Amino acid sequence: MAVLIKNKRQVQNAWAMYDWANSVYSLVITSTIFPVYYNSVTKGIDGSELVSFFGFEIINTVLYSYSISFSFLVIALISPILSGIADSSGKKLEFMKFFAYLGSVACVGLFFFEGDNLEWGIICSVIASVGYAGSIVFYNAFLPEISKEDEYDLLSAKGFALGYIGSVVLLVVNLLMIQMPHLFGIPEGGMAARISFLITGIWWAGFSQITFRYLPKNPYNKRIKRELLFSGYQEIRKVFGLIKQMPFTKRFLASFFFYSMGVQTVMYLAATFGDKELGLPGDQLIITILIIQFVAIIGSYLFAFISKKFGNKTSLIIMVLIWTMICAAAYYVYNVYEFFALAFVVGLVMGGIQSLSRSTYSKLIPQNTTDHASFFSFYDVTEKMAIVIGTFSYGAIEQLTGSMRNSALSLGIFFLVGLGFLFLVSIPKRELAVKTEEVL
Repeated sequence: MAVLIKNKRQVQNAWAMYDWANSVYSLVITSTIFPVYYNSVTKGIDGSELVSFFGFEIINTVLYSYSISFSFLVIALISPILSGIADSSGKKLEFMKFFAYLGSVACVGLFFFEGDNLEWGIICSVIASVGYAGSIVFYNAFLPEISKEDEYDLLSAKGFALGYIGSVVLLVVNLLMIQMPHLFGIPEGGMAARISFLITGIWWAGFSQITFRYLPKNPYNKRIKRELLFSGYQEIRKVFGLIKQMPFTKRFLASFFFYSMGVQTVMYLAATFGDKELGLPGDQLIITILIIQFVAIIGSYLFAFISKKFGNKTSLIIMVLIWTMICAAAYYVYNVYEFFALAFVVGLVMGGIQSLSRSTYSKLIPQNTTDHASFFSFYDVTEKMAIVIGTFSYGAIEQLTGSMRNSALSLGIFFLVGLGFLFLVSIPKRELAVKTEEVL
């Protein structure tokens, strides 16, 4: 249920600015500079890819895949209770701040990661991931509170577009530091990459202040109860009971779960694929990610337009089909130009599927509910568990077969299953949802 707020456009712009603030983490830490830096400092002088992590020997890229899986498993386990507490207490913004600061501080901590302290690097990267994922749960929940239903698609697209633009701006600066460190007075080696981690943390915390200043703090004037943890549990149980009675919402979450396994795994491990399977140098990998980011801005608005013209379901089906073809094509990519071409297509559907998934779910929750954090916790837990299983499967298949190409090909199966559930989804008219909303 949207809240009556003053300066609505200002509030919506401030909300979208959090994408600008946090997306630098996704691009710099998870997609580009950190994976390349991580691979370089964990590879032995003799070319060995085995590393020792708390006494256990494991392939470096497999460890990285598993660390991502673990971080999202943590947030998947704790976010439902946290979101229930946030809804029952009206403290959604405070939880968002906590996780944002946790993640940004962890990014700063990566400045101290070098090859001889692998455990520190993995721990900081896991904490940063938890901070990012945790803040997104509460950030997404503000969307239906600060906008009307007919604004969801474009506002969601605007957030992702700002995120892509902001992250590209910082990535270009970081890339210049890495390519020409002498211009910045930085010594050769990994120092420029480490400084980029430091800047990422500062950028994230700094630009978040715009969002934190203007978002409504307690729009429904809820009071903190003594039994806060119990209230959170009760809130989640109530929302879970409602979702079980909403067949289209359940089917959408099932579809979202399967196709997110593929989307998120590609996003997190594309740079690692290019480095290991194609032997691309770091600068070409980063250029690839830049291509994806620029095209994603166009894609987010393109598919928002398609959804306005033909409906959300049609737009999502088109994108999932394209993603399936991407997975098949990745198996046969062997040179940089093919990789660039594939990156262009990935960018086109990456922005669209992320922004449209969020806005579509906003249309499938009861219109008059005030429990947006609880409803969105199911959306975010679905996505996080998809990342856990997707990245774990990717790492496990590589470990078993010795090739990331097999891992990439297997992702196509997830998209096909997601497509099957998507065909069963229908977005009902709001008057059909009134009966469910009255329960709230």
